[in-house]
Amino acid sequence: MKTLRVALCQLNTVVGDIDGNTKKICQTLAEAEDAGCCLAVFPELAICGYPPEDLLMKNRFIRDTTAALEKIATQTSSCFAIVGFPSRLEDSEHRLLKNSAAVCGNGKILTVIDKTHLPNYAVFDEHRYFSEGQPCEPVEINTKSGNVKVGVTICEDLWIEGGAVAQIVDFGAEVVININASPYHLSKWSRRQYLLESRSKEYGIPFVYVNQVGGQDELVFDGQSMVYDSSGGLLARCPQFCEAVQIVDVPVGSVDVPVGSQNHQPPQSYPITPLLEPLAEIYEALKLGTSDYIAKNGFSDVCVGLSGGIDSSLVATIAADAIGPSRVHGVLMPSRYSSDHSLSDAKQLCINLGIDYRIMPIEPAHQALLDMLHESLSSDSLGNGDLGDGDSSDLGLTEENLQSRIRGIVLMALANHQGWLNLTTGNKSESAVGYSTLYGDTAGAFAVIKDVWKQQVYALAQWRNAQLDSQADAQPDSQPAQPPIPPNVLTKAPSAELRPNQRDDETLPPYDVLDPILFALVEQDLTAGDMSEAGYDPVLVARISKLIDTAEYKRRQNPPGIRITRKAFGKDRRMPITHKYLGIARSEKKDSQQTKEASKSS
Repeated sequence: MKTLRVALCQLNTVVGDIDGNTKKICQTLAEAEDAGCCLAVFPELAICGYPPEDLLMKNRFIRDTTAALEKIATQTSSCFAIVGFPSRLEDSEHRLLKNSAAVCGNGKILTVIDKTHLPNYAVFDEHRYFSEGQPCEPVEINTKSGNVKVGVTICEDLWIEGGAVAQIVDFGAEVVININASPYHLSKWSRRQYLLESRSKEYGIPFVYVNQVGGQDELVFDGQSMVYDSSGGLLARCPQFCEAVQIVDVPVGSVDVPVGSQNHQPPQSYPITPLLEPLAEIYEALKLGTSDYIAKNGFSDVCVGLSGGIDSSLVATIAADAIGPSRVHGVLMPSRYSSDHSLSDAKQLCINLGIDYRIMPIEPAHQALLDMLHESLSSDSLGNGDLGDGDSSDLGLTEENLQSRIRGIVLMALANHQGWLNLTTGNKSESAVGYSTLYGDTAGAFAVIKDVWKQQVYALAQWRNAQLDSQADAQPDSQPAQPPIPPNVLTKAPSAELRPNQRDDETLPPYDVLDPILFALVEQDLTAGDMSEAGYDPVLVARISKLIDTAEYKRRQNPPGIRITRKAFGKDRRMPITHKYLGIARSEKKDSQQTKEASKSS
């Protein structure tokens, strides 16, 4: 049986850092060469980083990427390299960009293979930039055991039944290489593994899958590069959420021992990294997305407004884990309505995490603004009576939002002066229904838990606290550590504390009721009518649906945040701000009009 020694080069590249990416590719290629590899495989568009978006519109960007590829090619010798890059075909009529993979060896570019199937759904927009290619003949790579015909595909090509993979197998490929920039969402690994197992069984040849890793704006790439043998057996799996270079001797030819039998065991030299359980998976994605956004945008430190609530506590904990506690700064901004436990819980969190914190009461600014705005906001000026001397009790939502906006100003002032990155703390449930203040709690540069439902926030906080118990079990003689998030934060009722004794469930349904409705309406694209037919309370669902629609203008102005679900707000879900579609039967529209009036007061 022939053997192809392959290096799975699971790298964290930076979009637009062509020189840095090229240096990393060349260093990794040298490692593969030293390890006796015949082939080093790099991710999709590795030279320029993925997704480059409208950088691809710049002619110089394409020229610089091509020049970098030529440099990489000169570094190859007996170890071939497959490297993703954007290629340009020029003819007399027009210029076409292709999403391509270059096969380099013996100091030169041997061939260029173009992506056949271009995704144009969810976060993908490849038809904007690229033209489809055609499947190519396999490339012959010389090994000590004989020549191996290697077919090369790019990301989506693997997913299309009867598409590019089927054609290159018909061309005689003995191994299929698939290079990827496949973004993470929860449990996506199961779909990938099923697909690779199915394809290798179907065609009876090995599949080598290499994915990039790292954070890029709202996207996180989880790596988890894999090799499957010709009978559908998993030979090797790289870790999730970190760079790795894994050397695998891929057997080329039929494997007689069936998958699942006791004798079908991958060689011990090929680690199959255990999969993370769901909460750990989400937490690692949030950590990586946060650390890479900070580092790749040139920041050192971050600040977080801490209220003693669950959302800000989780964000601060993730930030401390991602970049280290010495680089995280908590800002406690109590108001006249803040409870004692809000301040004490926030202080205890900072102590537990070991982060710097400062207390900056907002009452002076709050009162000064109320005094300044008193005449213009008084009920008398609106024809509704007099507020009285400094009384703000009738201002309601206006005064609540004023407090949040003062806090936003304080955080941004500190961020501007210190050069910090301001992390916002809103979750997906709040963003979905607009339970946030524009230019207040939404003011900031990066939204760590933007795509995390409120119930997931609690689960992640509990999971993170429990990790200390796991460490204590592993090191029983060590000094016991304090869980980072104070127990009271996990048990008290959620509240914005913008008025006396305020609770979230006065305005919204309890989150165990709200989140399933939001999940159905947002991630499953159901309408209020669909859910009413499924047995949900039609009045409640119509109200929530309307809140989602009316909050779209807010979400458009929110900072980017990490995507962990199959449908995040932003690129995944592009709804018009102005529209009249209710998604309900005509008989329900009367009730919906009442819901619309109620939502205005929210």
